[in-house]
Amino acid sequence: MVEDRNNGRILIVDDEVGYTDVLSRRLKKRGFHVECASSGKEALNKLRSGSFDVVVLDLKMEDLNGLEVLRIFRIMEPSMPVIMLTGHGSEEAARAGKELGAFDYLGKPCDFDTLLQVIKKALSHRKGGEA
Repeated sequence: MVEDRNNGRILIVDDEVGYTDVLSRRLKKRGFHVECASSGKEALNKLRSGSFDVVVLDLKMEDLNGLEVLRIFRIMEPSMPVIMLTGHGSEEAARAGKELGAFDYLGKPCDFDTLLQVIKKALSHRKGGEA
């Protein structure tokens, strides 16, 4: 059953469509409005045409990698929290993401409850930053 409330707008950017489908369904059940993009270019188009409270962004994608997308997101929407996810994690990539302003960096697959807590913290941070 889907809860009838809007906990925030989330953009999931990942070229693993099966992963985004599962994550999207689970977040929607918890009252989030979710949109998905399967490439960096699609994510940039969605950000241009809509507004999001949090972005969950994969590091490794075919067209633009997550760090390139994050760099552009920072120009377009500097205060939007971006949570980096990757199945190909490294300390160097995590550090680069943080330097570009990523809110957090999690390995994939990650525990859904852990991701949910990070999303809630990011939403709280964004609301506090806009107050």
